[in-house]
Amino acid sequence: MITLHWVYAVAGAMFAAFALLGLGDRTNPRRWTTSAFWALLALSMWGGDSLGDLGNGVLLLGLVALAGLGGMGRGQSALPDALRRDRADRMGNRLFVIALIIPATALIGTFAFKQAPDWVDGKQATLIALALGVLIASVVGCLWLRASPLEPLQQGRRLMDSVGWAAILPQMLASLGAVFALAGVGDVVGQIVSMAIPQGSLLGAVIAYGLGMALFTMVMGNAFAAFPVMTAAIGLPLLIRTYDGDPAVVCAIGMLAGFCGTLMTPMAANFNLVPAALLDLKDKHGVIKRQVGTAVPLLVVNILLIYWLAFP
Repeated sequence: MITLHWVYAVAGAMFAAFALLGLGDRTNPRRWTTSAFWALLALSMWGGDSLGDLGNGVLLLGLVALAGLGGMGRGQSALPDALRRDRADRMGNRLFVIALIIPATALIGTFAFKQAPDWVDGKQATLIALALGVLIASVVGCLWLRASPLEPLQQGRRLMDSVGWAAILPQMLASLGAVFALAGVGDVVGQIVSMAIPQGSLLGAVIAYGLGMALFTMVMGNAFAAFPVMTAAIGLPLLIRTYDGDPAVVCAIGMLAGFCGTLMTPMAANFNLVPAALLDLKDKHGVIKRQVGTAVPLLVVNILLIYWLAFP
């Protein structure tokens, strides 16, 4: 049966290729440490279950040390600009067909794989289909553009080197949120918030939950990290248990409220700082400033939607 371990194996092979190819990039002044970073990530994908808690903790510290001490660098593209322009002029918008193969395969595979429980783990059908879509798109792209099989890996490495450590920031922050939840941070936050909410005020509880999701997301940089803490603090004990709120509405729209915080924080580096760096914007916080005008009213709307829809 194809399980999520197959996806981890493919991802590990990709990061291992990034590490090996990066060693040969002499235009990157930090090629050794950059390759070490991707190699550690490949090891995590391949052997995370075998390393145990201590081993994974040491591996994580290694990743943090390499990134924190400025070990990440990037070189120049090995693909000539003239070749890229020629392909763009020759193929035009048809190039997007390669990118569209990925979501199309993920959508079709999600439904198809669930009909074959003996072949594919139905619980992970979407992720498995997504990984399959990436592989199919890579093969189609190589055949269509008559490119070397190494070219997708080289260009993927170049892009990941440009993004750097921020590429894995969402996963690390989501894990930190789970750690906070296990440590009882949600209970402490819940006690503090309960003292500020007027007794018996449903609207006050909803506002506290929505604002809490947005603010905690701004601190953590990821709504997935804020969700377990704020749901344990306010969502579950107050909105769902005390006021009989619909769990699906509270949790789903609560996540959307958290995403509003994502739009307004530099902690969401992969969303807000990396694009500014890739586009060479003079103001590194320019993306955030443009998004605030959308995020604030959207947060208000999400809070009102929870209040109107979650409580019959």
